[in-house]
Amino acid sequence: MLSTVELIRGQDSMIVEADLVELAQKHVDDYAEKWKEQLELHGQLDKFWDWEFKLQFVISRQSNREGYAIEYEAETQGLMLIETQMHGSRLVEGKRLVYIDGIATAPWNRAYIQRPPKLKGVGTAFLAFARTRSMELEYEGRVGLHSLPGVEEFYDNQGMIDVGEDEDYDDLVYFEYGVFRSPE
Repeated sequence: MLSTVELIRGQDSMIVEADLVELAQKHVDDYAEKWKEQLELHGQLDKFWDWEFKLQFVISRQSNREGYAIEYEAETQGLMLIETQMHGSRLVEGKRLVYIDGIATAPWNRAYIQRPPKLKGVGTAFLAFARTRSMELEYEGRVGLHSLPGVEEFYDNQGMIDVGEDEDYDDLVYFEYGVFRSPE
C-alpha cells in the first residue's frame, strides 16, 4: 500500500478509508469482469480503455509510466495511469509535469450510473496523489491531463486551469494544475 485516502460513502456521507496501491493484475481483472459491461451499457467514453495493455505493455516496459488503483473493502474503486518524464507544462514553459494518461472510477461510483454513488472522491484522491507525486519528482505540483467530454466541470471544480481544446488531441480540453503553494 502506498497511502490511505479518504472517500465518502454515498449512502450516509460517512468518511471511509481506502487504500491507494500500485496497479496490479487484480485491478485489471476487476475492470474487465466488473466494470466494462456497465460502462458499455451506460455509454461511458472510457469503456474501450484497455487496462490489460496499459499494465502489461506500458507500465511494465516503460520506466516513465506508473499505474495506481484505489481499493475499498478489497474491491477496485478507481484506476489511474500517469507519465512522469515526457510532458511539459503549458502554463510555465520549460517545466515538467506529471501527466495523467488515464483516470477512471468504478461505474457504481459515478452519479450518472448510480444514485447515490457507492463512494465519492475517487477522482479527487487520484488528483491529490498525482500532485504529491509531482512534488516528489520536484515538479512543484504541476499536473496535466486531457478531459473526456462531459467531465470538464469536475476538473474545473478541482481548481485545475482550463487551457482550452487541444487540436492535436481530438479537441479534448486540456487542464493543468500550476505550482502548488503550501498554505502560509
